Formats: sequence, structure tokens, C-alpha cells
Amino acid sequence: MSEATDNISRHTLSWLLLCNIAVLLPLIDKAAVATLGICGICFVWRIGIYFGRVAKPPRWLVTTLAIAAGSTLLLVSREIGMLNALINLLILGYALKYIEMRERRDILAIVLAGYFLIALAFIDKQGISDALLSLLVCAINTATLLSVYRGQQAWLLQGRQALILMLQSLPLAVALFVILPRLSPLWLVPQSKSATTGLSDQLRIGDITQLTRSQALAFRVTFDGKAPAAPQRYWRAMVLSDYDGQTWQQAADVRDINWYRPYAIKEALAPTTGATLNYTVIAERSSQHWLFALDRATSSTRAVKNLTDYRLVALKPVEQQFQYQVQSQLDAALDDPLSASTLRENLAIPQDRNPQTLALAQQLKAQYPEPRQRLAAMMQLFNQQPFYYTLSPQPLGQNQLDDFLFSTRQGFCVHYASAFTMLARASGLPARIVAGYQGGIYNASAGYMSVYQYMAHAWAEVWLDGQGWVRYDPTAMIAPERIEQGFDSLFSPEESYLADASFSAIRNSSWFNALRQQFANLDYYWTVWVLGFNEQRQQQLLAKLLGEVTPLRIALFMISVITIVLLVIAWSTGLLRLPSRQSVVDRHFNAVAKASAKAGIKRELAMGPMDFTALLQHHWPQYHAQLDDWNNCYLQLKYQSLSTNELKAITLKFTNKSKEIIKIISRDPAAN
Repeated sequence: MSEATDNISRHTLSWLLLCNIAVLLPLIDKAAVATLGICGICFVWRIGIYFGRVAKPPRWLVTTLAIAAGSTLLLVSREIGMLNALINLLILGYALKYIEMRERRDILAIVLAGYFLIALAFIDKQGISDALLSLLVCAINTATLLSVYRGQQAWLLQGRQALILMLQSLPLAVALFVILPRLSPLWLVPQSKSATTGLSDQLRIGDITQLTRSQALAFRVTFDGKAPAAPQRYWRAMVLSDYDGQTWQQAADVRDINWYRPYAIKEALAPTTGATLNYTVIAERSSQHWLFALDRATSSTRAVKNLTDYRLVALKPVEQQFQYQVQSQLDAALDDPLSASTLRENLAIPQDRNPQTLALAQQLKAQYPEPRQRLAAMMQLFNQQPFYYTLSPQPLGQNQLDDFLFSTRQGFCVHYASAFTMLARASGLPARIVAGYQGGIYNASAGYMSVYQYMAHAWAEVWLDGQGWVRYDPTAMIAPERIEQGFDSLFSPEESYLADASFSAIRNSSWFNALRQQFANLDYYWTVWVLGFNEQRQQQLLAKLLGEVTPLRIALFMISVITIVLLVIAWSTGLLRLPSRQSVVDRHFNAVAKASAKAGIKRELAMGPMDFTALLQHHWPQYHAQLDDWNNCYLQLKYQSLSTNELKAITLKFTNKSKEIIKIISRDPAAN
């Protein structure tokens, strides 16, 4: 029987069991329930084969399972998305091949498929913890391959050899990472129907309170200069102008945009001249298009578009960490043109809803004809009346705003922003809600600001002649510390983002937060220097390494790297041996032997130091005492335990004796 059809060893089967779990574990969130069930059956069956309790399944059974699994995925592809369906199909193929393997070549197919699944998992999640996990899984997969050819080696030894192989390939991987051009994808991957995180494209009165329970990171910001003050940290994400009495949505023309056709998006005009704040944002995965920026923002980053309301959107859903550059003018007016359709949309009021709110708006309009005075009175209404800011307000009925303004008077940012916007609209002023984040925690040691999901916020914008859209945040009238000092100054962690967390006492401890901060810094540097390694940074690095970036220099650089990698591999496998560095004692002993060989007295390879000394004494008997003294020094240095002082003294004596004997041999080569 040939090597390709030899039976698979029990040692390799053990590695395959471990490898199966390691490869599929990072993809478990992508697997459908049916996929997990079939993978579980395959794994249990393989355990049964390993212990000799069941036989290998017949091919017709594996084929039937494959057809059934494929048909099931085809039926549920609309629910889970085409991309997730394809991922599930690959996972099922890996699991089914796992139970029907019979020969060594089947293991090679499983290992190669494992590498593909590892790469697929890393493409989906590229954080530093995900990278470390991918390296570990890759090492296990490589060790499984080694077990096919290295026999019954110890587990730790085989794992060590796998790590060595990966380290040997690391220089080439780094070189390819630096050299390969950053190209846009040739096609767009269909969007997966995975759960989105963060702000939704619809905003109901109770939505943001769910985000206050999350301490997940929303995005990080690095400023070129000084960070803005806390009251200026309003991170705009969505503008919501369509309200049906229950839900706020973006304008119809924005909702209808075909995001995969960039020319369908109308870009904003360049900002006017003035003081500009430059910064870099690294957005976490949200599976949404909108991005985050301060007031009056524009961006020149590829794959980012500027909308006419000075918001930023990504052409593709943010399915992994995404870095982009922003320029903001915090003091400039949001004076985008107010068309007739925009005016109608921002004055629209749901019919047969909230009659008390509408009546109050008319009362304020009659009392304060001037718009700015009217808006100030609306803001003072929340300050002077007994309104209360809470994350657990009483439920509201069909007329939400009436119940809030005249009954419960308890709520958080969405309650106040919705009521203020409706009061402004009902009094004849165009108004809308802006959803985003407010605040940010600045890390002075690392130089970046972190914004978390629990900082989600909503406020209002009102159109005023001569000023454009002006921000009004009624929350500041109820809980000014929420704006001035941040979310944590108003609510303790136990009331908000740690309320539902496990081990909240540990999570709130100082040592845990310090450890988490250090890991956050590491993740930030990984995101900036690895995931954020774009075309501009690539050209800067190549210019530092190569000087002038030319195809010839790039080719020579790659040839050099490949040559070094091959030399390291040849040396580690024993194909190449570098000359070992001799000690001072051996170097002088060999020098004497070389001098005697030139004189015609060659020392044989198996001849020890005493026999060699006797040979020299036979040819130069007149120097018997000097040779005997030289030999005694050598034996002491090589075979006796000496103190530091003795070692120095005898080494010096041996060195001098060696030089003396070399002179004797060179001067009297014809003796005896």
C-alpha cells in the first residue's frame, strides 16, 4: 500500500479532533442552528470512530447529508443572507469531509480547507485578539499536518515545530504586507444579515436606553491638535426628519439611496474658510453605512461620501474596523440649502396625535412671535417644570409626547429631543432630530479619545434664517452635567452599562480597568499601524526603506527577503551550517596543529592532545619541556575546574606558549 493510502495514525486523529474544534470555534457566530447541529453530529461520530465504537459512515450517507444541508441553506438563505449561507456551506463541507476521510490525502484536503476557514474568520474579525486567536488556530492546523509526516512525536514538540514553521514564514508575510499594493476590491461582497450594533436607522423613544447598557466601543478619535472641550463633543451620525408619531427615520431620499452606486450620492460643498479641526476616526464594526464626526464635517478618504447636511457615510457597510480622516469647523453654520421638499418634511406633524403638545406650541408661538425667543422659552420649559432625567422612565401611551410633557415628565435624551422638535415644528419652525454620541474619554498617555455605546445621544436642530441649522439640546436643561462632564458623572456604572453585566464588581475594580485600558491601547496601536496601513502609509514606509520607490528596488527588496528566508530555513533544517565560533584555547591549539602540518607533521583527526604532543616531541625533542608545559596548560583549561583568576592566568600562559611553539616550528621545520 502506498504512502497516500496508509492508515491514519491515532496520533493524527487526536490532532484532528483538536483542530476541528479550533477551526470552527471562531466561526460559530456565523453558523446557523442546522449547521451547528450537523457539525455536532460529525464531531460526535468522529469521536466514536476514534474510540472504535462506530465505523466510518458510508459514502451515500455523507452525500445525502451534504445534499440535505445544501438544500436547507438554500431555503433559509433569504433569512440569514447569501454571504452567511455561503459561509455555512463551507463549514458543512469541512465537517462532512472530516467524518468521511479514509486516507492521508483526505487529511491534506481538510488541512487546506482549515487554512481557508481561518482566513475567512480573520477577514470577518481583525482585532488584535482575533489575530492572536487566528495564529493559534493556524499553529494547531499546521501541527495536524506535521503529525501526518513526523509520526508519534510529543504534543508539545509538534506544536513547537509548527510555531517554528510559522515564525520562518513571518518575514516573508511582513514583506508581502509592506510591498503588495492596496487595491480596491474588484467586486463587492454581498452584505451579510448579521446583527447590527450601535445606533439603528430608526429611532424610537425607548431605543437609546438599550445602548446605555452597553460598554462596547463605538469608535476612537485621534486629533492632530488639542481635543475639543466636552460641550463640543457632539458626534453626528444620522439626521432624522420623518416622524409618524412613534418612530423617527431619515429622510426618504436618504433611505432610498443605492449605497453600492456611489454616483447616486450627492456630495456636500467644501466648507468655508476658517479654523479647521483635523482628526482621524477609527469606527468599530456596526454593519451600517453612517460614520461619526463633529459639526460641519467633510472627509477626503476613499469610500467615504459627504452628504449635503455635512454628515459622512461609508459606501459599504462597516463590517470591520474602518479608519477615515475628517476636517470639521465647529464654529461654522450648518447652512445647507433648505429646499421646498426639505421644508415640508421638517415641518410635518403626525395627524390626530398629541393634541396637548400642539396646543402648547401654538400658545408659545402667540406668546413669543420671534423664533429665537420662542425656542429659548421651550428650553426654559424643561428647566422650570419638574422634569426628571432617568434611564428607566414610565411607559407611554399612544400619544407619547402628551404623556411625557403633561403626565410622566420622566425620560432621557430621546424624550426631550422628540418633544422639543415637535414643539418647534408645531410652532412653524423647521426642526429635526440628530442621533449620534455625546462625550468621549481622552487617553492622554496614548493620545486618543474613546467613545462608547453608552454615550449614545439625541438632540434637536432647528432652521433659523441667517444661521442655518442650529443645535438645541434640551437634555442640557435637565441634566447639564451629562453634557459638561459626560455620562458617567450622572449615572454610576451599576445604573447603566454594568447593570446587566456579569461579574460587575470585578469589572468596576481599579485593577481590571487598568488592565482593560492597557489592552485598549494595544488594540488601538494595532488598528492604527496594521489595519490602518493604507496606500499613503505604505508609500511613506517604502520611501524610508528604499529611498526612491521604483519597481527595480522593490524587486531587489523582495529577492533579498526571500533569500534570507530560504537561508534561515536551510540552516534550521541542517542543509546549511555556519562555521562555529572557536574558543581562544581551541583557536591557539588548532594554530599549532596548522603550523606543524605546514612543516610536514600532520595531526590525524582521531589524535588526542596528549598523542599530538608526543608526536611533536618526537620531531622536536630539544623542545620537550616547552611542549610538555604547553600540553599541561591545555589539559587544565579543557578538563579541570578553575577559578576565575586561575583561568585568566593559565589562558594567558597557554596563549604565549602556543605562539612560542609556532615560532619554533616555523624556524626549525627540518628537525629530526
